[in-house]
Order: sequence, then structure tokens, then C-alpha cells
Amino acid sequence: MSAAPEQIGEKLGTPAGIERRAPHKWLVAIAVMLGATLEVLDTSIVNVSLPHMQGSFSASRDEITWILTSYIVANGIMIPLTGWISARFGRKRYFLLSVVTFVIASGLCGAADSLTQMVIFRVIQGGAGAAMIPSSQAIMMETFPPEEQGLAMSVWGMGLLTSPMLGPTLGGWITYNWNWRWNFYINLPLGIFAAIMVTIFVHDPEHIRKSQARARKVDYPGIIYLALGLGLLQIVLDRGQRADWFSSTWVCAFTAIAVTALVLLVYRELHFAEPILDLRIMAIPLFDVSVTLILIMMLVVFGMNLLNPLFFQELLGYSPWKSGIAVLPRGFGTLAGMFFIGQISRRAYDTRWFVGLGFVLMAYALWSMSHWTLDVGIGYVRFAMILSGLGSGLIFPAMSAATLACVSKERMGYAASLYNMMRNTGSAIGISLVTNMLNSREQTHQAYLAQHFTTFDAWRTDRAGPLMPGSPHFHFMNGLLAQQAQGLAMVYQVVQRQASLLAYNDIYRMLAMTAAIFAPGFLLLKRSRATSSAGH
Repeated sequence: MSAAPEQIGEKLGTPAGIERRAPHKWLVAIAVMLGATLEVLDTSIVNVSLPHMQGSFSASRDEITWILTSYIVANGIMIPLTGWISARFGRKRYFLLSVVTFVIASGLCGAADSLTQMVIFRVIQGGAGAAMIPSSQAIMMETFPPEEQGLAMSVWGMGLLTSPMLGPTLGGWITYNWNWRWNFYINLPLGIFAAIMVTIFVHDPEHIRKSQARARKVDYPGIIYLALGLGLLQIVLDRGQRADWFSSTWVCAFTAIAVTALVLLVYRELHFAEPILDLRIMAIPLFDVSVTLILIMMLVVFGMNLLNPLFFQELLGYSPWKSGIAVLPRGFGTLAGMFFIGQISRRAYDTRWFVGLGFVLMAYALWSMSHWTLDVGIGYVRFAMILSGLGSGLIFPAMSAATLACVSKERMGYAASLYNMMRNTGSAIGISLVTNMLNSREQTHQAYLAQHFTTFDAWRTDRAGPLMPGSPHFHFMNGLLAQQAQGLAMVYQVVQRQASLLAYNDIYRMLAMTAAIFAPGFLLLKRSRATSSAGH
């Protein structure tokens, strides 16, 4: 009697059911990418509409940002739990439930009548959407054969990296032409279509079905430690700068609780039989190197994503729409880089070298940004945008494939959860670091420039000498000083703009050096299982 296709697949070392699903692999890719793209898009699409939402809810500027914070915190807590939940209840079932819940929460966000309702619905939306990223990554790695996993991660990464760039542009257009509520309503038809596609084309592999059949203990302490550790850490990173960091009591308390919870989490997961986080994967050196490089890449990319629109709007006077158009070429560069990596990886070329090249391109682009002035031409801006996007496009798919290819298919869901937890942490650290440095460097430069201006002004006064009311030059100098007072305000405004420019230059330079330092990291990588199996 001949062996079943699933058994043949297991003997060949490929996940069970790949042969059966292979004709529909691109339909599976479309199904899972739709949900993942919507989830990432919603992290940035509402940013430009916050002032409009602030007016609708009569909220302060600090209160309205909880719409962003609540989504990020819920997302950060649920991402690491995805592998464990999928193994317990089934990956397809969990992914489908996440899509449906995300769609419902999106509709509720669009219909929210108060800030409290909006924050609650955003927590639900962020928690539901968290599963889509690691689950979609694991599904695509298991659906595509080893020699096409680089291509799969390129296609997957196109939606993951371009969505945050397109979000502000799309959100600004929708808000300007329709209403901010449509930033949430557009998720409904796309989400429903994604749910139908998942129902028809996505299937759990054999090892997931076997995992569901096993009785599992629930690691309740681990879940509590994870929620406290990552949740409070995300709040500190997102809002700590507004409270002047550790000069605030709540920042110190939240940080202490988060660190304690994370330490307890690590100890718990290494000693519990059925952990929610498979931290033993960190014993694989290739996984550690890959995760470190992707964390650094996300730190640099999201730091740059934050700086560029602020630079264009605050210093160059661009409108939100024009600012979105200015950063759009980066998306084209990212797509080009990912398409290139996808094509060469399926032809069994070694993609490790392109990881180093990607970091070099990002470093060069950021170094050129550090030389921008207040009259920088749009041509220089577009060149830097395309080059930085091309660099991240070369890095992301190669690192994603290498990270998951070094673990067995039974542990791929846990590996994807850890990988995306670090990716999410890197982006949060990048945003927090850049925000803090921007304020501190601006204050430093402003104090330095103002000090020199004050010294010059004191020298000018000493040279002029004291003016008495009976002096023949008193009336003339009094009028002159009035004009100088007006000019003084203008000079200090110029000083402030110059200080801001120097602060941006400093941070661009710091990010460039960070990318350059980690560029040789590709030498620590090994040829991936996908490349090796292709016969190269």
C-alpha cells in the first residue's frame, strides 16, 4: 500500500500537507497577508487624524494619544502568546477568530462616541490583530517549500514594511476627503474578504492538529508575568518622555514592576513543562543573531519613520499630505529590495551578503540625512528615501527566512512569536529613543546658541555704554532698542529652528552609525535551510 501524501511529506522533512496545499499557496499568501497588512496599517493610519478625533471627543492632546498607546500595549502583550494559543486551539481557528474580532472592533472604533469607548475598542482591536503577524509568517513558511521561503518572506514583508509608510498618507487623504471614522470603516470589507479567504484556503498542518489533541496545562503565572512585564514596558516607552522619564514616580514604579515581572517570566518559562514562551529557542545561536539584527533594523527604521515627517512639517513647512508624499519613495525602495531578494532566493543564491549591503545602504542614506539643511532640495530627499527603503527591503525578508528556518516546524509558531515580539520591541525602543534624544539634543543646541548670542548682546551693550535720560542720544537709542527688541524675538526664533535642525542632524548621524556598526553582523549568519536545500 502506498504512503499517504502527508506521510511522504513528513519523510521528506517538509510540513505535512504542503503537497496538498501547494497549488493554492499564493491564495493562502493573499489570505493571511490581508489580515497582517490591515493590522500593521492601523498602527499608523490614525496618526494624522488625531487632531480631528481630539475635537470630536473634546480631549486634550495628552489624552488623545491613548488611542495610539492602547493599541500598541494590547498588541505587545498578545504577540508573544500567539504561538502558545495556536498550538492549543489551532492556528487557523485562532487566526480566523482574530480577523473577525479585528473587523468588529474596527467598526466599533469608527462608531465610538467617547474617548473611553475608543480606547476600549482600540485595546480589543490591538489584541485581536496581534495574532495576524506571527501567525501569517508561520503559515507562509509552512505553505511554501524551503527553496521558496525567501520569496515568501519577501512577499510577506512587502505588506509589513510598506504599510506603516503608506498609513499616514492614506489616513491623511481619508480624513481630508471623508472623515476620520473611515480610517476604521475601510477595514470592514477588506477584513471580511480576508476571513472568507482564510476559511477556504488556510489549513492547519499535521503537527498543529496533533498539538491540539494533547492535554495542556495553562501557565497562568506566566501569562500574568508577561502581561505585566511587556504591558508596563510598552507604556513606559510610549509615554515616559511626556513625564520626563525617571523624574516621575509612576515611570520608576512601572519600570521596576516590568523588570521584576520579566525576570520572573524568564525563570518560569524555563522551568514550566508547557511554557507560553519557548525561550529554549534562544539557545540556537543563529536565531539569536537573526533576532538581534532584526531588532536593530526595526529600531533604525521606526526611528527614521518618526523623524522624517516631523522634519518635513516642523522645519520645512510641509503639510501632512505633502509630508506623506515626500516619504512615499521609501515604500518604492522597500518593494524593489524585497522583490529582488525574493527572486534571487528562489534561484538558490546566498542572500546573507545582501543583509550587510542593506545595513550599509541604510547607514549611507541616514548619513546623507544628517547633512540636510533648511533649504534641502526634494531631489536629495527622494534619493535618501529610496536608498533607505531599498536597504530595509534587502534585510527584512532574508532575516525573516533565516530566523524561522533554523527551528523545527513544531516550534515555528513559538519562534515566530518570539521573533515578532523582538521586532515589536525594537520599533518601540526606536520611537522612544528618538523622541527622547530629539528633545534633549534640541535643548542642548538651543542653550549653546543662545549663550553665544547673549554673550554677543552683552558685548554690544558694553560698547554702547550707559544711556542717561538727559543724553542727546537717549531718544534715538530708545527707538533703536524698541526695534532691536522685535528683532531679538526673530533672532531667537532663528536660534530655535537652527537648534532643531542640529538635533535632527545628530540623531540621523547616530542612527547611521548604529546601522554601520551592525552591518558586519551578516558574517555570523549561516546559509539557510532553504538555500542549502535548493542545491546550491
